[in-house]
Amino acid sequence: MTINNRKLFLAIFLVCLGLLGFGLVLQHVKHLEPCPLCILQRIAFIAIGITALAAAIHNPKRRGWTVYGSLLAFFSVLGGGVAAWQVYLQHLPPGQVPECGPGLDYMLEAMPLTKILPLIFKGSGECAEVTWTFLELSIAQWALGWFVLFALVGVIAAVRRR
Repeated sequence: MTINNRKLFLAIFLVCLGLLGFGLVLQHVKHLEPCPLCILQRIAFIAIGITALAAAIHNPKRRGWTVYGSLLAFFSVLGGGVAAWQVYLQHLPPGQVPECGPGLDYMLEAMPLTKILPLIFKGSGECAEVTWTFLELSIAQWALGWFVLFALVGVIAAVRRR
């Protein structure tokens, strides 16, 4: 049984669309404001989704699938790294959790990007807070699972012989 890359990448795009939509429901219906690390994960899902949609529309030959698969894996590893860091923060003992910092909106207005990124990746108390779970997994843990799956698909698409 062969898997059609075009359909697989279209499915990845649709999953990313669903994940982003679910995040917006949690934000606007359940009133769960995303922390800076959550926003970075959303950006990674957007990059993965756009890459997957472009691959599905383009339907390239072998080298093209290598490029798209590599991009998919790259964005997935970046997003997975952010999600893994947030999972780590969520499992710190209460005394070791970093203090809450200024909001991302304020940082973007008041600071240069070179100062914002280290603060975001340091994390804060709000990034360590688990506000929603499903099957006893936090949003960051679910995101990490999706990033790992997308990275595997990307690597397989990049190295698979046609």
